[in-house]
Amino acid sequence: MDDNAFFRRTVLIVDDEPINREMLGAILGGDYEILHAGDGAEAMRMIGDYGMTLSLILLDLLMPIMDGYEVLQKLSEDETLKRIPVIVLTSEKSAEVKSLGLGAVDFIPKPYDMPEIIRARVQRTIQLAEDAALIKSMENDDLTGLYTGRFFFEYANRIEQYDSGRDMDAIVVNINNFHLINDLHGRDTGDEMLRSLADNLMTELGSRMGVACRENSDNFYLYVQHLDDYATFLESIVTRMRRTEGIKNLHIRMGVYPSVDHNVAMETRFVRARHACNAIRGDLSQSVAVYNEDMHRRDAFSHQLLEDFEDALAQGQFLIHYQPKYDISGEIPTLVGAEALVRWQHPEFGMISPKDFVPLLETYCLISKLDRYVWNEAIAQIQSWKASLGVALPVSLNISRIDIHDYALKDTLLAMVREHNIAPQDCVLEITESAYAGDAARIVETVADLRNEGFRVEMDDFGSGSSSLNMLADLPLDAIKLDIHLINDMLGNCRSLQVVKLIRGIAKLLSLPLIAEGVEDKEQYDLLKSLNCDIIQGYYFARPMPADEFSTLLHKGD
Repeated sequence: MDDNAFFRRTVLIVDDEPINREMLGAILGGDYEILHAGDGAEAMRMIGDYGMTLSLILLDLLMPIMDGYEVLQKLSEDETLKRIPVIVLTSEKSAEVKSLGLGAVDFIPKPYDMPEIIRARVQRTIQLAEDAALIKSMENDDLTGLYTGRFFFEYANRIEQYDSGRDMDAIVVNINNFHLINDLHGRDTGDEMLRSLADNLMTELGSRMGVACRENSDNFYLYVQHLDDYATFLESIVTRMRRTEGIKNLHIRMGVYPSVDHNVAMETRFVRARHACNAIRGDLSQSVAVYNEDMHRRDAFSHQLLEDFEDALAQGQFLIHYQPKYDISGEIPTLVGAEALVRWQHPEFGMISPKDFVPLLETYCLISKLDRYVWNEAIAQIQSWKASLGVALPVSLNISRIDIHDYALKDTLLAMVREHNIAPQDCVLEITESAYAGDAARIVETVADLRNEGFRVEMDDFGSGSSSLNMLADLPLDAIKLDIHLINDMLGNCRSLQVVKLIRGIAKLLSLPLIAEGVEDKEQYDLLKSLNCDIIQGYYFARPMPADEFSTLLHKGD
């Protein structure tokens, strides 16, 4: 459908001959709103009034008062008005080159004896100008004026196409804790800082070959001719910005993939630079990280795990281990439950620790697939122990941050327990504290729904973040589980010990059991016992073990 069907564009016809204006107006009037000017001076006044609402100017060259050449010159000097396309009306071939040099885009020869061609040229010129304006609006970031990510990669690949042998660096630049700058100083200050960083990046690059973009938020990408001294480059930027922006504690970090491998895809080069940048996140002692062989090996390992993940699920390479939970409130510790923990028995790499694959699967939004596999296996195991040993032992299932925002979570869990003919009460859902930092009202509603169905819910990693106390007043819980780092630090760190005591008091006030994980020795056990901690799991009692070993433990009744 013709765009003119939606709204009529406005065309300004500038010609000192009334008959010419009337002829063009008659040819185009059915499709466009027509404005007329009899000379260049009148045209400039109308252009000033109508501005960018004009879709096209049809401009005669030979006119009194101000001719068409002077109009073209004035338009070319205005950054906004020069975007209005101009078709020159002329019978002189010699005028075409000069007009093109001043910004004209096409010509309509006099006399106007071919209306169809005139209408076609006008329509095509307006369409091309609007398409170019749309592309231009998408090409540059509104805030900083740098390229957007999409166009950045287009231009970087163009450099690669025409000069593939040049020694180039892929660089990612990021402001540490940028969200705090917005929170403490306001979004206007944050925006001004982003503009300042963009300007300083371009200043430091100078005439060096390369392109830059704001990829998103406070992430900037640079693809530039190789730099010898990254630290000096970055320090110069930070020093100027601290002085001009007045924020003394400004910290900017840079990840560099130097002298890129030209056989690697452009996007992958910046994945590597971003990995280097992320490697020093939160480390204020370092400002620059260079992608190296160790990072490359880790990336290759991670890539292989991602490639193998689906097959690993289908082939049962993920093994569920169970770590016992003991109630220590009485004189003799009593086995009261277990936590289901996943391990990956990889055919090439052997047994892989969760810390090597769980964060990776979270990053690539695959963790929910693994979680559902683990839940189903653990729930089936609960039913097996119930049938073979007559023991209904509650098993804790980990619920990730992604899972808790899944509207189908309750239905998924209910379908599993019904399929295996166990009660929801046989499952304990461990929801990490960091998950509560999202939509609080939604999470409270989800937890309430789960508990109404009979599931028990524990807050895992309590004390690891800032949302713990905020959520306790509204969130329905069945237990609090201490963050493992507090357990590791409490013997040698008075503050950690005081936090543990404080949490013990909170749990008691709310009549919630307190669980400690990662308890490895008798000294930790004795201290937690003296603090009236209710339940303990950790190597002090038992490591996580396969289901058959745990079955032996249950059979013995320990």
